[in-house]
Amino acid sequence: MAYTDSRDLYISFLKKHLSKERFLHTLAVEKEAISLAERYNVDIEKASLAGLLHDCAKGFSDEELVRLAISYNIPLSVWDLSYPQILHAPVGSIFAREYFGIKDRDILGAIWKHTTGDREMSTLDKIIFIADYIEYHRDFPGVSYLREIVKKDIDRAILFAINLTIGYIMRNNQMIHPKTVEVWNYLIKEGRGFLDEVNS
Repeated sequence: MAYTDSRDLYISFLKKHLSKERFLHTLAVEKEAISLAERYNVDIEKASLAGLLHDCAKGFSDEELVRLAISYNIPLSVWDLSYPQILHAPVGSIFAREYFGIKDRDILGAIWKHTTGDREMSTLDKIIFIADYIEYHRDFPGVSYLREIVKKDIDRAILFAINLTIGYIMRNNQMIHPKTVEVWNYLIKEGRGFLDEVNS
């Protein structure tokens, strides 16, 4: 079944299971993902579908996310159990495969990685990660800068986004997921100087 033939099914599910605000966020992420896919020469249909379904499990309760993670054999860490909503990304990836029948590994991988990021990220993964961060409803210090730098360097944008995320988590005395720290360390190691302009 083609994506265009299934879109009504996806939309119907998302409207039913997400809040109005989350649903509008989802549509905005899809729109941003399409724009970035055009800019970075990535398959537009894949970016559209990954953007549309990236939060397909976001409406599930903490208990349901943990239950599904166990049934899907997703390894659970102390961070996942402390903040079960972080599981909406990996659970959503497998749910999209099992419920919607999506088999494309690129799409499923982008859904899986969109919250914490990952050391190994394809351009599509990066697009969904940053589209989720900068879609036009987002309003926080630094988002305007992010929207500008992503037009030139998506890796730099991701590094700055993680910088903002870690700062926010620390200010709120919360635990930082080790995957987020891993991505930060990897990008710093591979691309020193991304934040020189910001910190100067």
